[in-house]
Amino acid sequence: MGKKILIVDDEPDLLRVVCFRLEKIGYQVISAVNGQEALELAEKESPDLMLLDVRLPLLGGPEVCSRIKKDERLKHIPVILFTASTQSITEKVQACGAQGYILKPFSSEELFKKIKEFIS
Repeated sequence: MGKKILIVDDEPDLLRVVCFRLEKIGYQVISAVNGQEALELAEKESPDLMLLDVRLPLLGGPEVCSRIKKDERLKHIPVILFTASTQSITEKVQACGAQGYILKPFSSEELFKKIKEFIS
């Protein structure tokens, strides 16, 4: 089984497509639909990478990322934010400690390239 990726998005169609594409190329994929569930799964599963939507129910992506980066057990996990809004995304990435971002909509190739920057 390949590296484990936690994908967090509240859009079911996007989640389904991204999970399918990543599993198809050998990644083990787990998913969450809100920020609270993301934190719980990160603690339980210790993924190799997180793809985290900026706008989520319960806890937003930047808040989830900040909490992960403050947790000694989880801070090593690379976090890539994704969003449809370019507004202040660079500042959000820096403020919460994420390793990068990808803008929606994105191609599979763009996503795979970004993932490979952090896990091989």
